[in-house]
Amino acid sequence: MMELLVWLWSQLRSCGNNLPALGIALTVFALLFDFLKRRKSWSRYPPGPTSLPFIGTMLQIDFHNPHLSFTQLSKKYGNVFSLQNCWSNLVVVNGFKAVKEALVQKSEDFADRPYFPIYEHLGYGENAKGVVLARYGHAWKEQRRFALSTLRNFGMGKKSLEQRVTEEAGFLCSAIRSEKGRPFDPHFLINNAVSNVICSLIYGERFDYDNKKFQRMLHLFEQVLNEDAGFLPQLLMVVPWLLRIPGVPQSIFRSQKEILDFIDELVKEHRTTWNPTQKRDFTDAFLQEIEKAKVHAGSSFNDNNLRLVTTELFTAGTETTSTTLRWALLYMLLHPDIQCKQEDWWRCDRFSQLLSICCHLCVLGV
Repeated sequence: MMELLVWLWSQLRSCGNNLPALGIALTVFALLFDFLKRRKSWSRYPPGPTSLPFIGTMLQIDFHNPHLSFTQLSKKYGNVFSLQNCWSNLVVVNGFKAVKEALVQKSEDFADRPYFPIYEHLGYGENAKGVVLARYGHAWKEQRRFALSTLRNFGMGKKSLEQRVTEEAGFLCSAIRSEKGRPFDPHFLINNAVSNVICSLIYGERFDYDNKKFQRMLHLFEQVLNEDAGFLPQLLMVVPWLLRIPGVPQSIFRSQKEILDFIDELVKEHRTTWNPTQKRDFTDAFLQEIEKAKVHAGSSFNDNNLRLVTTELFTAGTETTSTTLRWALLYMLLHPDIQCKQEDWWRCDRFSQLLSICCHLCVLGV
């Protein structure tokens, strides 16, 4: 193969004064280069749609609704199939059996994370990888262990979390009652309620439902999900040198920067009121670890990682829980009989028992 490339290069040099021949030689060279970049090195690679030169299968995916595209492709190629984003090989796993085998039975084989160059402009780097996007290694294990133990200490899996959830549920019900039976979209009310429970653990405070600044943040969270899922971010992931064009990261990921600015304000406020002898929340505990780690070069406990870890816990915790609650509301609207059962549980001790069980669970999927 190398001999062929050398031969093509010699032909390119000899065709310098012959434009048609030069064009043909360049086309052949580009297609050969693309083939070498896209070829699969595994003999038993999962089946998938035919890849086009340079762009792979990107045109066959709706990046704003990828789950719909994956569902359609799984009907044709099975629950495990392959895709190509430009020159990046991807494997998509669908179905309970296949997902369980990958994430449970062979969890360590699938525990790592790829490198995401599109997030470097947010501060992700060698010693600041957060926890959600961190590679499977010492830094990830260190941050995950710290997050689990600290959240557990501040209420996760304890009676205190049940009290926080019950209190916030009261605020949410009051906000819903204030609509007086009028049709309304509960999307951001639910987001606000869930965010407040997360905020109380991470930042030690909650925000009123009419707080304009916090409402702005909730809308930015929605925009971030769309920014990450678009065609351009996926293209930048596999062609990262485009990120070096001045202004490109800021224009495509502007919502992410604004969210981090908001998080920076909360962290700055914590620093001014921080008392090493009194840990109020997750952020205070992280600040204490930063002080301990100053004598250890290369520690994952640093200022940059503080903003990344708290942002990830804040955004990830809010999105997953609120989406689940919205689906539950939709399910009860479509099935009034289930809604009646929920009302019966609410009036008896069954609801408080279920709430207690849920609040005594500690999330492990970080």
